[in-house]
Amino acid sequence: MSLNFQRQLEELFHDQGIGTLVTLKDDGRPQVSNVLYYFDRGQQKFLISVTDTRAKTKNIRRDNRVSMHINGKDGWSYAVAEGRALLSTIAADPHDGTVGALVELYQRLQGEHPDWDEFRMAMIRERRVLLTVQIERVYGMSGD
Repeated sequence: MSLNFQRQLEELFHDQGIGTLVTLKDDGRPQVSNVLYYFDRGQQKFLISVTDTRAKTKNIRRDNRVSMHINGKDGWSYAVAEGRALLSTIAADPHDGTVGALVELYQRLQGEHPDWDEFRMAMIRERRVLLTVQIERVYGMSGD
């Protein structure tokens, strides 16, 4: 893949912010979830807030191979990133590393929160986990 084409696909990752996370069920079929994400171009990874009890999280604990699919605005262009998922520990304390990372993710995605103390407590109540997808392969179709 040419460097220019790779950059065009990365632009889709950067521009969208909502994509489809694909994990593998225990029978091998895909489990598909729409997710809000942050794409870190420099580190070539996606950051996503998930809850510990969801199917996607359970699937990742069993098999960490995942794909992220992002549609372009025109409906024809798309980008897929395949990679390995890493899950943080479950948020357990308002000032633990997981909650701190989830605060940073929220700030990148939404800006400031009106009540950070409440946000931190919600991360614990919801048993939130930070999902990091390290990209190994990218493919797709650019509208250009």
